[in-house]
Amino acid sequence: MIPELKTLVAVARFGTFAAAGDRIGLTQAAVSGQMKRLEERLGVQLFERTGRSATLNAAGLRTLERAKGIIAMFERIADPADEVSGGQLRIGAIASVQSTVLARALVPFRQRFANHHVHIVPGVSLHLLDLLDAGELDLAVLIEPPFGIPKDLVWQPLLREPYVLAVPERVEGDDWQTLLREQPFIRYDRSSFGGRQVDRFLRSHAIAPNESVEIDDIAALLALVGQGLGVALLPIVDGGPPLMPSVRAVSLAASTFYREIGILRSRDGNPASAYLADCLIGCGSEVA
Repeated sequence: MIPELKTLVAVARFGTFAAAGDRIGLTQAAVSGQMKRLEERLGVQLFERTGRSATLNAAGLRTLERAKGIIAMFERIADPADEVSGGQLRIGAIASVQSTVLARALVPFRQRFANHHVHIVPGVSLHLLDLLDAGELDLAVLIEPPFGIPKDLVWQPLLREPYVLAVPERVEGDDWQTLLREQPFIRYDRSSFGGRQVDRFLRSHAIAPNESVEIDDIAALLALVGQGLGVALLPIVDGGPPLMPSVRAVSLAASTFYREIGILRSRDGNPASAYLADCLIGCGSEVA
């Protein structure tokens, strides 16, 4: 039953049986079969089916909310209930926070939850949001989604990081628009929330850069700039290492935009995830 419930969450998340199947590794027919079995087990119709489309009806929406809770409970079913005996905490984190604010927050967390097993899951923000929404994570540190947050999740702001134009030291000039138009451009992967911000910024200023490389990792973006391969729009990571000598930052001045990073977790999360959120906020405040 748990696999069927997870598939139901995926269908609601991605809109169609085919799209859900693509994301969870099933064929459209397999997804359809699982949903049919779920309806038979529950004795209620969950979808309004019209032609090739299927939309959750009122019973389906009620079942969806309960399914998320059941999945979350199932994932934690073997976890000890107290701090002393230990437990498991599954944390999703984008790359740039793993060695900075998250690493610092784990110090006070481990002092209180010394016996907990902490599993840190890397990924881009959209992937982590999907895992959290499916009950496979307890908490995620990610870039604020550009769309509405599911009502059963809580968003807590953590960091606000300004974007700059990273330029090879040997390249002259401080006019960011001219540099973007004339130099090769190393793009922050547009499949990530941060990359989408960069894409919107470029379109708003009617700039079509000469793209050479596209990558998600910020440290890799800086390394490529440092090798003289082009310029890149990227955020100045709070608590991260300083720019290498071969790279300089050109301000975007009044056009500066920001990457908002925060904590996303379930409203009915466990005490360990709530305490880690408090530790993260405390460490984020120290940086700010």
